[in-house]
Amino acid sequence: MGTGKKIVIGMIVFFLLAAGGLYGVGAYFFSSHFLPNSSVNGLDVSYKTPDSVQEHMADEIATYTLLINEIDAKQEKIVADQIGIEYEENEEIDQLVKNQKRWTWFLSLNNEKKYVTEAMTTYDKKKLKETVNNLDCFKDMQEPVDARIEETESGYEIVPEVEGNTLDPKKVLRQVRKAIENGQPAVDLVKKKCYIFPEVYRDDELLARQKEQLNRLATAKITYDFQDRNEVVDSEILRSWLTLDEEGNYQLDEAQIKEYVHQLAVKYDTYGSERDFRTAEGNMIKVKGGDYGWVIYEEKEVEALKANIEAGEEVIREPEYLYRGYNREENDIGDTYVEVDLTKQRMCFYLNGTLIVDTPVVTGTPTKKFATPPGVYALDNKKSPAVLKGEDYASPVTYWMPFNKDVGIHDASWRSEFGGEIYKKNGSHGCVNTPYDMAEKIYNNIEVGVPIIVYE
Repeated sequence: MGTGKKIVIGMIVFFLLAAGGLYGVGAYFFSSHFLPNSSVNGLDVSYKTPDSVQEHMADEIATYTLLINEIDAKQEKIVADQIGIEYEENEEIDQLVKNQKRWTWFLSLNNEKKYVTEAMTTYDKKKLKETVNNLDCFKDMQEPVDARIEETESGYEIVPEVEGNTLDPKKVLRQVRKAIENGQPAVDLVKKKCYIFPEVYRDDELLARQKEQLNRLATAKITYDFQDRNEVVDSEILRSWLTLDEEGNYQLDEAQIKEYVHQLAVKYDTYGSERDFRTAEGNMIKVKGGDYGWVIYEEKEVEALKANIEAGEEVIREPEYLYRGYNREENDIGDTYVEVDLTKQRMCFYLNGTLIVDTPVVTGTPTKKFATPPGVYALDNKKSPAVLKGEDYASPVTYWMPFNKDVGIHDASWRSEFGGEIYKKNGSHGCVNTPYDMAEKIYNNIEVGVPIIVYE
């Protein structure tokens, strides 16, 4: 064997022995040290012994600071001294080294090993609670306010929500404790949903729909015209009639509308009611009975009022009537009427407050069958000429003005006298017998519907 070969062989043997030695030294070294590219809970522990890692962790805990991220980019800190935090040795660190594949240590040069262990720490829970409660974020907290609808001069508008900065103390303590126990460097109270935020925001679809409904339903204005009086259904009343259904939509409470219309009828209906009346002689009397007056058609008025509201209308109108009088003022007799005094056998006709007829008459014979009925009536019709028929008579007249079925005012050419006590023995069958010229004057100036007041 030549010298050159011997040298080469020697060198190979040397390198093999050196490599084997290096491998053995590495295997031995990593029996008590962490392999390269190793980390524990994010801490680089490559080439370190468990004891040095424990010491390093203890140092880290001693200087531990938890950064608390709050709303509006505000931050606060909790440091180790405030909560009495201490490190306890973690046997798992030793076990991690023992479980390493130290015989293949050379493969770790390009192979990361990330270990996660529980942070072995203790802290004073009472101090932690006190520290958390004393954070600045708990001072001057503003409660969240839901977006809502408010009435303004121009209608209903959405008032935006107020997010505020109110925290849930229990959630904050829970998240801070969790961060500390896991050795986390920070906790975000916003991301962890520790703040109490509004439940309803300005872009809420239901809120927008309710605004539109309110602006249509509650901004209607219906003014009832009763000539010298009026009643107004405005937003204040309408608000009390609105209810929310199961889906959160505003709707009208029809029962309240019906009750409103009913009370309107109670107040303004006059049909057949007792009235104060000043006679031609200036005496104030009470008259009652008859068929004159006003009656609100409640069923139709409920429908009409509801339609006005649902259309968001602002209108001035009369209610729907079942019966109408001639005058809609509080004194619904007004200043155009016929007055018949049965006792004095006198009839007066006032036209727009002016007395144009004052005449003696003959009314019905005061018996059960023929007496002229007292009361306040509306003129039903006018006819000229006419024939008045009964069981035993047929009387032609020129001016016929009925006000209570077959009872009316008419001329009586067969009579030469009127007034006095003629009616007691030679009265009519119930009608008001009138001198021809007076009947003519009334006929030519009266309208159907004018009130006829008959009293004793």
